[in-house]
Amino acid sequence: MAHNHHHSHSHTDLKGKNLIISILLNILITVSQVIGGLVSGSLALLSDALHNFSDVLSLIISYVATVLSKKKASSNKTFGYKRAEIIAAFVNAATLIVVAIILIKEAIERFIEPMEIESNLVIWLSILGIAANGFSVLLLKKDAGRNMNMKSAYLHLMTDMMASVAVLVGGLLMKFFQMYWVDATLTLVIALYLIYMGYDLLKESTRVLMLFTPNTIQVQNIVETISKIDSIKNVHHVHIWQLNEDEIHLEAHIDFLKDIKLSEFDVILDQIEEEVFHKFGINHVNIQPEFGKCDVKHIIVQD
Repeated sequence: MAHNHHHSHSHTDLKGKNLIISILLNILITVSQVIGGLVSGSLALLSDALHNFSDVLSLIISYVATVLSKKKASSNKTFGYKRAEIIAAFVNAATLIVVAIILIKEAIERFIEPMEIESNLVIWLSILGIAANGFSVLLLKKDAGRNMNMKSAYLHLMTDMMASVAVLVGGLLMKFFQMYWVDATLTLVIALYLIYMGYDLLKESTRVLMLFTPNTIQVQNIVETISKIDSIKNVHHVHIWQLNEDEIHLEAHIDFLKDIKLSEFDVILDQIEEEVFHKFGINHVNIQPEFGKCDVKHIIVQD
């Protein structure tokens, strides 16, 4: 009995269209902020432009991953490109942290050598950033809750929208109170927030890429559930991993109390699949049946 989650091509196509719109908007913002930052001398605006450029790259990566994930499996790619979106999430999370480190360095340099900034241009361009990124955030918000790749793109855009809000506040303070140190301070705050947001996603995508057991699943609970089935003597050599957002795989060896027929094993296998799917969300099961075999009976076997 197979338990698979199917996603319509129309939904994937909609994700792709939303990403393309977000890419075009962020290209517009990046070009505008680079020009405005050079003219005004605002580090916060230039740093925001740098982050926007990283958004463009991350959105392109997310779009390519979305397209690849639709490609079918083949004899030399038996899983297809199902991991493409996880890799995209990992890369995008890593770039969030790299950009943050660059911003911290630039903020420290501006603290040491502060300079006067043309605040009017900063204010208007930050408003443009808030509007464009806010629209992009709304486009991607729905898919961000159920897809790691879209979440990485969403986080890039969300943090950039918040950065634009911070730049707007800084521009107003500089215009009316000549508080030019605010520019570097806000840059530093933005950078620390990027590290905070990027770390969790980097850790989550790394767990999937490293084939770690999902946090929501306890191996011992799986073993106990399967062991309650009649005729099963022992469950060992267990591997549980997440292929992508939709697929959790279980692989295990099972000792039987007697030498059962293949047809009997099929009935038990159906029962195992039903149990682990409904209780743990595992939708791909691969069981190796054994009877009287001399091998290591540990739940986790170190190869």
